[in-house]
Amino acid sequence: MSKTTALEISNISKKFERPGRPTIEALRDINLSVKQGEFVSIVGASGSGKSTLLRIVDGLTQATGGTVSVNGKIVTRPGKDRAVVFQQDSLLPWKTVIDNVAYGLAINGVSRREREQTARHFINVSGLQGFESHFPHQLSGGMRQRVNVARALAVSPDILLLDEPFAALDAQTREVMQTELLRIWEEEKKTVVLITHQIDEAVFLSDRVVVFSARPGQIREEIEIELPRPRDLEVKRSATFVAHVDHIWKLIEQEVRMGMKN
Repeated sequence: MSKTTALEISNISKKFERPGRPTIEALRDINLSVKQGEFVSIVGASGSGKSTLLRIVDGLTQATGGTVSVNGKIVTRPGKDRAVVFQQDSLLPWKTVIDNVAYGLAINGVSRREREQTARHFINVSGLQGFESHFPHQLSGGMRQRVNVARALAVSPDILLLDEPFAALDAQTREVMQTELLRIWEEEKKTVVLITHQIDEAVFLSDRVVVFSARPGQIREEIEIELPRPRDLEVKRSATFVAHVDHIWKLIEQEVRMGMKN
């Protein structure tokens, strides 16, 4: 039985008008369907509109044309069916880990008892047991991002949007966080859309990788990642993994060179 469509992006375009200056066309005619429980990554050169698309999906930015639907409902503003994690952590420094994870639940009016139970569940899922009473400044960068992911999951979104969540981390911590994210995704079965500049990260995590062209961002190619699950870091040594990374890198290199000529 085929999975239902969780996210439908139809003919999305985005232009930024600048008085007295040329208009910037960030996105042109983006069409993308994401199935329920699917993990999709979007990669491309800097300035290709990847993060702009994510903000449109979350409802933080309005498209110039086209529509975004989540479970058949048109997106017009941020909603409970979506949660986003950005590159820089957005934890409240005066709140403990458990209070940060429960913050969205508190805003939504969930009772103290229920939000504490939910927060503890996602703290455990994220491997943060024992740090419930710690403050953000007492945690490493990787742990702070785990708190961010736990907070996003705690509000039970249908779609988790990740905008380069591990970009600020060192290489070793980033790889650990990749495996942690996969473990959490396999447990929670959420639909995930990830923006990343790291091609190997996209291939390692995803069911499908979408490659954007240079500005204006368009879908250059969609690649199905035919790697078995569950995955661990050993898969990065496989010939299939290396071939996927090489293919995607060549596509992006072509787009970067074309962009430099324009």
